Amino acid sequence: MSTQLISVDSHVRIEPDQIKANLASRFHSEWDAAVAAQNARHIEELGGIDPKVLAAGFSHEAITNPGYYDGAARLEAMDRDDVSAEILYSEVSAFRNYGHMRDGWKEASEAFNRVLLEFASVDPKRLVPAYQVPLLDVDYAVAQVEKLAAQGARAIHIPTFPSEVDLPEYHDERYWPLWSAVSEAGMSISQHLGLVQSLYELLRRDPTPQKAIFTSQPAMRLAETIAFWILPGVLARFPELKIVLVEPSLGWVPHYLDTIDRMAAGPYDFPELDDTPSSYFHRQMYLTFVDDPRGLELRHEIGIEQIMWSTDFPHPATSWPNSQAIVEQNFAGIPEDERDLIVAGNARRVYGL
Repeated sequence: MSTQLISVDSHVRIEPDQIKANLASRFHSEWDAAVAAQNARHIEELGGIDPKVLAAGFSHEAITNPGYYDGAARLEAMDRDDVSAEILYSEVSAFRNYGHMRDGWKEASEAFNRVLLEFASVDPKRLVPAYQVPLLDVDYAVAQVEKLAAQGARAIHIPTFPSEVDLPEYHDERYWPLWSAVSEAGMSISQHLGLVQSLYELLRRDPTPQKAIFTSQPAMRLAETIAFWILPGVLARFPELKIVLVEPSLGWVPHYLDTIDRMAAGPYDFPELDDTPSSYFHRQMYLTFVDDPRGLELRHEIGIEQIMWSTDFPHPATSWPNSQAIVEQNFAGIPEDERDLIVAGNARRVYGL
């Protein structure tokens, strides 16, 4: 008898030309220039390596499935894997392009979200996008959150490391109206694991064919993200704010929470906090994983209400199309009520599914 599964991290391939097709023609040249500028910047950061060459190193079945780019085919892929619903992330980090645009970045943002909406329109109950909201203008971001919430959106996706897209860190007061708006809307904020600029030098030294040494590192860099939300007092100031860290896995997190709790109990001063740093994590932050039985052994230290499962379709780590079997292996010996909470119940609560 199968277990209900809700993936809180699955992916959609969106090409820049799809965004352009939803953008008024007077902005096309500006969009093309922004895409070219960001591609050039990315290749420079990678030390001259074209990311398409890295992607070509993978030939697993999921990456060729039409559900990667077609909503109807995606439902078929989910049915094959016996997955009820998915939270969807675009492969295009469009907010990296907006900063290259003088005009039309707001229109480009809305065009991008229309592409995501169209993909999910075949079944909005099963396909739930995390919409990207640009932060170049906080008043505009607030208006977009309110608009998206009115349309039924459940999550917004913002840069994991704002300084890497030339934005202030999230404790800056300019963001306070946005955190209030997201809280009031009952939406969650997603920060997805991604390439970290400070690791690019490691990538250039990595001798493995698919850059496995480099790829194994970014998850633990999300410790920085945890710290920036908690230690300057953002979560303390906005107690209804929900932060989902996407693809960090689990096992390293209890150690890091112990570390910042010890710091707070010792010589370090965090004047905005009224409780231990870990208490804010347990109240307001969430983690996703695909296949992490060792991390699940630590589930009570993390908090069983803070953990959510995913397929990571169609990335190399994906559990598709064997998710039921992999879940059964991961949860061997774990009580059914805890399993059901982690693989579906928490997602229903966090995303209002």
